[in-house]
Amino acid sequence: MTCDVCDESAQAVDLSSSASRLVAGFSIEATPKQLACAGRLDTCLPAGTCVYIPFLPRADPAETVAACRRLVAQGLRPIPHLAARGMPSRANLSRHLANLADVGADSVLLIAGDRARPAGPFASTLEVLGSGLLQRYGFHNLGIAGHPEGHPVVDGDTLADALQRKAEYALDTGSMMWIVTQFVFSAEPVIRWLDGLRADGIRLPVRVGLPGPAKAQTLLRYAAQCGIGASSRMLARRPDALMRLLGRWTPDELLPTLARQVTERRHALDGIHVFPFGGLDQSIDYFSALREDA
Repeated sequence: MTCDVCDESAQAVDLSSSASRLVAGFSIEATPKQLACAGRLDTCLPAGTCVYIPFLPRADPAETVAACRRLVAQGLRPIPHLAARGMPSRANLSRHLANLADVGADSVLLIAGDRARPAGPFASTLEVLGSGLLQRYGFHNLGIAGHPEGHPVVDGDTLADALQRKAEYALDTGSMMWIVTQFVFSAEPVIRWLDGLRADGIRLPVRVGLPGPAKAQTLLRYAAQCGIGASSRMLARRPDALMRLLGRWTPDELLPTLARQVTERRHALDGIHVFPFGGLDQSIDYFSALREDA
């Protein structure tokens, strides 16, 4: 990992003050395997940086717990994904939360998960919230998923209702709740979605998901899997689409555009969340260089 070497494309980005604020406290995802191979991330990331740990299909929960322990020891803040539909039982969820709390994790990102059928009693994150187990084990810092471009299998009304009910849970329990969005290639879907949140009276902090530097073909493949429709079609329609498909994508243009439109619409973003599809080290180097140059 070359954290002290600035990427050329990162050096070329002229960030406004609003864009600089988005980049300043970026969070990032890393699998337990990536974390095991990466060494000490505290040499590249500021103390307290939020590192989200996705739970992959057929993964061992013990690997997530070990990854959280490693991050806490480095002065970073682990935020493991908690996939509701992957929990085989209430007892299993209770045990997992206890293990996470024992190693110093105090936050989780609640997601439904990709299983067509729940492995146990939890069909949605709302049911996990309703179980009372998060409060029992001291998890009052809760991230939830946001979908500016919709969900592959859940309709918009259902998504909006679920967000409203989660916001009410946060208010009723005194929990700190925030939204982390799916990754986007374009600012427009995010702005429309933020407008919708405002109209619905939802004031939860939002982190917008952005892909780190990667081959555009890789990003489009992930986009197809995750239901990222409109902005990926926009990417493919660009005049330089062929070069992008054959080359490397970066959010050089997206960051200033997103910051400008957010400012114009007077939306308050909590920051950005990085999906390191092109590699953990590349993404950390890229966004760290932007932060240092700002």
